Amino acid sequence: MTEVTKLADEFVEALFDADPLWPAVLGIESDRDGIGELSDVAEAKQRTVLKDFASRGLALEPRTAEDRTTRDVLVSLANGQLDRISSHSAEYTITDMLVAPAAGLLTVLPMIAIGTPVQAERHLRRLAAIPKYLEQAAERHRSGVAAGRVPVEHLVRAAIDHLDRYLADPAADPLLRQPMPDDEFTKRRAELVESTVRPAFAAYRDVLANEIVQHGRPADKPGLSWLPGGERMYAALVRSHTTTERTPDDLHDTGLRIIDELAAEYAELGSRVFGTTDLAEIFDRLRSDSSLRWTSEDELLDSARAAISRAEEASAQWFGRVPPHPWVVEAVPAADAPGAPTAYYMQPAVDGSRPGTYFANTYEVTQRFRHTSEVIAFHEAIPGHHFQLSTAMTLTDLPLLRRIGEFTAYVEGWGLYTERLAQEMGLYSSDLTQLGMLTMDSMRAGRLVVDTGLHAKGWSREQGVAFLREHTPMPQVEIDSEVDRYIAYPGQALSYMVGRLEILRIRDHAKRALGEKFDIREFHDVVLGGGALPLSVLDAVVTGWIEQHE
Repeated sequence: MTEVTKLADEFVEALFDADPLWPAVLGIESDRDGIGELSDVAEAKQRTVLKDFASRGLALEPRTAEDRTTRDVLVSLANGQLDRISSHSAEYTITDMLVAPAAGLLTVLPMIAIGTPVQAERHLRRLAAIPKYLEQAAERHRSGVAAGRVPVEHLVRAAIDHLDRYLADPAADPLLRQPMPDDEFTKRRAELVESTVRPAFAAYRDVLANEIVQHGRPADKPGLSWLPGGERMYAALVRSHTTTERTPDDLHDTGLRIIDELAAEYAELGSRVFGTTDLAEIFDRLRSDSSLRWTSEDELLDSARAAISRAEEASAQWFGRVPPHPWVVEAVPAADAPGAPTAYYMQPAVDGSRPGTYFANTYEVTQRFRHTSEVIAFHEAIPGHHFQLSTAMTLTDLPLLRRIGEFTAYVEGWGLYTERLAQEMGLYSSDLTQLGMLTMDSMRAGRLVVDTGLHAKGWSREQGVAFLREHTPMPQVEIDSEVDRYIAYPGQALSYMVGRLEILRIRDHAKRALGEKFDIREFHDVVLGGGALPLSVLDAVVTGWIEQHE
């Protein structure tokens, strides 16, 4: 084992110590208790740990290309987490999305597989730790108010509404969802949730309602630019999520350019589907035609399953390495659905206890688009997130850090890349579903414009909504949800298009360099074969592959 690998393994252990839920969700056996901490003290300690690992990594001299990649992954992960800490997000991130403390617990804890009495005891201790965790969250919010780093009022109200729905329906409590080893554990869990957990969520809800919401920013000042130090905090988050030094102005302009470029593709497909090349008319038809809406939850879910199955059958022609992990499609839990995104994916557990799961949002299903179902399924499952994350799990010759490291621009860039790859693979069932692909392209380009508009240019929520309404054919329910997502999670939405543009640039470079030697299966195996990478490191890895084949 090299010095770089030893340091990477040590870093993973430190990351798991700070976030013991992470190995539990991944299905990695760990004797760590609890759910982590949100206190100022814990954050300061983690800052020191991250700085130490970053400096130790930079001091190493890698002897191989793989060690160099591992070293660069470690340093980038450490610096990315330092950037997120410097954004003070724990103070003002209050929403019904899973990035917030309460919603996050209610989403993540039910994902942990419990198969043995030892795992059950550990999970009961996690539940018992919830009151302290939520008390720390409340204290961070109070500190944020004192420092002027306040949340957005309507998102706080959404969080309160989410908790009200949760508290009003004890029988549907998601924390009681997982099977337990025996009836005794099931009984103990139910008692713990009733006596300790639900009162903790109720107390946290009351803090939001009685101490925090009245200090919230209005909808015309939702971005970080309205907070003290907001420009610096947003720059740190942009750097962390994109793994680049691209500026908000550059990203904003890139989004506007792509929006303009998509018009020609809309015209071509619109002429075939609707008999018109007029962009406004195409958008209106996509938004208003009732035949393009789902009639039931089952119809939406079945369509997603069919698209993923079709992609799975074709994957061997485009990838040399096909991961074996199973997948399922499920509806977003009803209590979470109103504030949840259109879809999201949870990777399979390392120990095989949970399949990869594509969650599709069926809330207000008759208002959701039929024609975007396929593109979303390809992004979230195959050849998108399920394929990429499952492949990473098979890379047992790499350090664990490389298999589980998280770089949003790589992961989401790959997901967006595969939406267009699916077109190359012939996976879309009709011209209409290819219009769905363009719809999602418009949204991701719009994210570059709206996220930077909100957080760097002082846009109001309505300005963000109006931009997406004018420049995308998204339905209003999804526009509202998207803009609130960008407000609640600054910078994350930028990663999709930034990542795809870089993967496409690297692919074009490889094709030009290798000519007839270029093999798309080999290229995809190289891109996926190193685990998640910062974009600059991905470029270096592919460049090394090109040099070996020239």
